Amino acid sequence: MNNGNTTREITLTVNGRKRTVTIEVRRTLADFLREDLGLTATHLGCEHGVCGACTVIVDGATERSCTQLAVQADGREVTTVEGLNGPNGELHPVQEALRDHHSFQCGFCTPGFVMAIHGMVEEKKAGRPSPCSRAEIREELSGNICRCTGYQSIIDGAEAALAAGAGKES
Repeated sequence: MNNGNTTREITLTVNGRKRTVTIEVRRTLADFLREDLGLTATHLGCEHGVCGACTVIVDGATERSCTQLAVQADGREVTTVEGLNGPNGELHPVQEALRDHHSFQCGFCTPGFVMAIHGMVEEKKAGRPSPCSRAEIREELSGNICRCTGYQSIIDGAEAALAAGAGKES
């Protein structure tokens, strides 16, 4: 459906579920996920791609959903932090590692960090270069901002998730 080029029908897979929707062409992926699909764990912080709160996985790569239009996700697979939970709502191994290391305080930045670390773990599982040292992890996560923790406990949790390969399949 094309209404003067203001809307477009797209088909994408979000958290394993295929969806066909008509969307405003100017709507961001973050707004689509939050407002249209109710996946509100994808947070909006800066809305400029700087803070990392809106990080999602698109076709296996981490991306900032606030700087991408929803129509750009047409034909692609998107995973949000809600898509990491197990079938009975259990935490994903990355989430468990971060919880076990008391990585977060207020939690606003948590979904973005979880998705960024999940992306690193998936890279490692696929045999691609992945951060291993604390300095490399810190560099990889430098695009995510947290105002509460001072980062040490986040790096600890990321290091544990990477060392364990985040355990089970994700």
